[in-house]
Amino acid sequence: MEEPLRRIRALHTASTITVYQAYRPEIGRPAAREGRFPAAWKPDRMTWIKPSFMWMMYRSGWGAKEGQETVLAVEITRDGFDWALRNACLSHYVRELHPDRVAWQRDLKRSPARVQWDPERDLHLRPLPYRSLQLGLSGEASSRYANEWIVSIRDVTPLAHQIRTLVDSGELDTATRLLPKELHYPAGDELLAHLSG
Repeated sequence: MEEPLRRIRALHTASTITVYQAYRPEIGRPAAREGRFPAAWKPDRMTWIKPSFMWMMYRSGWGAKEGQETVLAVEITRDGFDWALRNACLSHYVRELHPDRVAWQRDLKRSPARVQWDPERDLHLRPLPYRSLQLGLSGEASSRYANEWIVSIRDVTPLAHQIRTLVDSGELDTATRLLPKELHYPAGDELLAHLSG
């Protein structure tokens, strides 16, 4: 079955969704150990969460890029994730969704969350012809994320390294079996209509 151009694919349960982030070890390791971000984590900065494991691998270079050596799987409430979508603005102007650029810039400035749709990645980190969601959280959204939505935090850096080793040695079937089972996330039109550009 052909993938739609834009779809949220994620590991999710009836009440949670897993998103990925990568941090330097001083932040990532305590976060995984304590199940919350340490004091060194800056709540006033925009933080980007990614439901796509492979997009996180692309962004972090399999957890090898400087400052992104610890890859975290952050399980958050679906209520929180849905709130962020409802209160998000696209990070780029789309004529069909915004009356004009000034209105879009005003919405972007006011919104505590923003959405980008970036090409999904294959096991070789090459772009695929469909896109996955990135969700940027700032202000109220960032605070809610850190203080209310988190259910658990796991360090998945060893998994990232294991999959990369398999890919490098040509064992793609085995690598694929280790990937998180990301399925279509049931976000309806009410959540995505203003984010579909």
